[in-house]
Amino acid sequence: MNFTERLETLMKILDRLCEDSEAGLPIIVEGRADVEVLRSLGVRGRIFTVKERGKSLVDVVDEVRGVAEEAIILVDFDRRGREYALKLMKSLQMLGVKPNLSYWKEIMCLVGKWVKDVEGLPSYIETLKRKVCCY
Repeated sequence: MNFTERLETLMKILDRLCEDSEAGLPIIVEGRADVEVLRSLGVRGRIFTVKERGKSLVDVVDEVRGVAEEAIILVDFDRRGREYALKLMKSLQMLGVKPNLSYWKEIMCLVGKWVKDVEGLPSYIETLKRKVCCY
């Protein structure tokens, strides 16, 4: 996949994420910096963090259950992120909330070699834009 295709694909994924978020699907991320990045990328819906001070994973999942029947999991793309995704998926399922890992999987497959976390997405997008301009 060339730079243009990679950029276009990533932007389409992010557009769909924004649409689903605005339609009411909450997004679960690891920390505050991830929330800020998603906001900068246009996500306007509800975002929950699993690494809030004083909150357990169970607390966060219980909060999500109170607002939706499905939740998007968008954690980091490294080994620890994969572990978090699995824990979140199981916890959500146990409480009757459908875990949506599709965005996480799509983004990870697309950027996995170059981006290890959600926070790295904006700089990766900028890098792709520069490469598209120059090639």
